[in-house]
Amino acid sequence: MGPESLKLVESIHGTDGMASFVIAGAGSQAIGAILGVAGASGTVLDIQVPYASSAVVDYLAEEPRQYVSVGAALSLARAAYFRAVSLREDSVPVVGVACTATIATNRPKRGEHRCHVCTYGSTGWKTSSITFEKGLRTRDQEDEVVSELILNSLAESLGVDDRLDLDLSPKESIVSDGSRFEDLLESLANGHVGHVLVDSQGTQTADVPFRGGIISGSFNPRHEGHDQLARVSANLLDMPVFFEVSVTNVDKPELEVSDIRSRIGQFNNQANVLATRAPVFYEKARLFPGCTFIVGFDTLVRLVDPKYYGGSFANMMSAILEMRSLGCTFLVAGRLSDNGFRTLDHVELPAGLSEMFSSIPESMYREDISSTQIRMATQEPAP
Repeated sequence: MGPESLKLVESIHGTDGMASFVIAGAGSQAIGAILGVAGASGTVLDIQVPYASSAVVDYLAEEPRQYVSVGAALSLARAAYFRAVSLREDSVPVVGVACTATIATNRPKRGEHRCHVCTYGSTGWKTSSITFEKGLRTRDQEDEVVSELILNSLAESLGVDDRLDLDLSPKESIVSDGSRFEDLLESLANGHVGHVLVDSQGTQTADVPFRGGIISGSFNPRHEGHDQLARVSANLLDMPVFFEVSVTNVDKPELEVSDIRSRIGQFNNQANVLATRAPVFYEKARLFPGCTFIVGFDTLVRLVDPKYYGGSFANMMSAILEMRSLGCTFLVAGRLSDNGFRTLDHVELPAGLSEMFSSIPESMYREDISSTQIRMATQEPAP
């Protein structure tokens, strides 16, 4: 590739973002340029080249409807984004970059020569596609155009203004598609990211690693009991404790974006909140391995009751064992019920799993009011 391409790569390496790449069918010159310019270690998390169709299936964990398509490029870029999330060492912004293409080879092709490039970041995605004029270029020349499109797409996703001139013929054009979200909470509501951290100052970051204590709830409304539980748990665990709000909940309607903002807004300038789409604890555990979930007695009862796993004891054990394998534990607060104050000691735990559960002493924490009671008490009586 020419000097303009190498200059663009220098600008890309000068940004704070990092990327995981998955390049199938074409784009080898982009890989060479990115790795050949000093500074690649600040940009590249990894590069995968799944050339065989079976390798693409292995990367996606499913077979795409069409291997060279906008949909396949989007699926690959999404997978690359979450791979980047798992590989980064801190909260540096990451992007997944994918290309799927079929270009000129050593035998005539009946179908079109085309490429689809996709970038997938925390606030949106964009695809760029070209159908080549057959016979106009050699394979190496088509690969160069694909590579330039990859570099342009990466530059755009990382906020670099410069672009390469692809020198397309009058019969060729770039067809783009994509979606951008207002903020990360909207991204989450649309299932675009895995989770969002909203810190006490309102700053949002997507899919950053967290290890500590997590108090999950609807917080409708938040009350002093939640804050007291967080303080006590932080002291017991000697770790930070965050609150967690899930967009989706078992047996409840999915929250609208406005509702998510309102629930999280209760913590402004006071506490950190994680927003997820994980309604059950084994899904939360996949997002936050190594964390301790702080739950009340009533939640613990449901956690170890096969009724909440389709009536299957095996499904219940599978979920709890998965959480254990992810290094997750539970800290249990007692709750007042019709039978008195109930604690961890009143629950029969599955054999061999008791080490996953520990109790908050009643002397350290007891709160007999709930969000439901507060909400009911503040509702106006019917006329």
